[in-house]
Amino acid sequence: MPKKVDHDQRKQKVAEACWRTIRNEGISGATVRKVSHEAGLSAGAMRHYFNSQEDLLLFSMKLVIDRIEGRFQKLTFSGTPVERSVQLLSQFLPLNKEQRLEMEVWYAFTAGVIHRPVFRSLCDEMDDKLRLACSIVIDRLSGSGLISRAINRRLETERLYALLDGLAVHGLLRPDRLTPETMVSLLRYHIAQLCGSAG
Repeated sequence: MPKKVDHDQRKQKVAEACWRTIRNEGISGATVRKVSHEAGLSAGAMRHYFNSQEDLLLFSMKLVIDRIEGRFQKLTFSGTPVERSVQLLSQFLPLNKEQRLEMEVWYAFTAGVIHRPVFRSLCDEMDDKLRLACSIVIDRLSGSGLISRAINRRLETERLYALLDGLAVHGLLRPDRLTPETMVSLLRYHIAQLCGSAG
């Protein structure tokens, strides 16, 4: 009997090939021909999964979001409230090979919004998830009495968001300066400062 092909799994493999192509050649270089070559498929086989380059790129964007959400669902939190906050927010940082590739691809898509408005909805979705994670951290720390209830939670959420986004961008651009250990240390330090301690 012919081997049954798992279409969802194959689409994910193609999207991962699209990620690698984007990392090496940028969004404009992620043509169906180049991605099919990277995925080891014929252009005809690619058309079986994606009707156009736009469909391929949008699916590849959504897969980044899905992977991050998947990590959230598998997280087992431990340690102090500060450590649990760091564990949650670290999912948005390029701390290992997998997360680095996701972030490289994500910021390529984010930059692409300027010329490809079709990316806007998914970029906004990711941005909203990042802000929500920051808001959850601030609300939980405040609700636990670890930070003053008098703080401006909206502004602290935006400040934490700006820190996290900046760490991710500069962790990609200057990995020699912002190593994974440094990014986590800066994140931990900021949250500990919110709680009234640098330790």
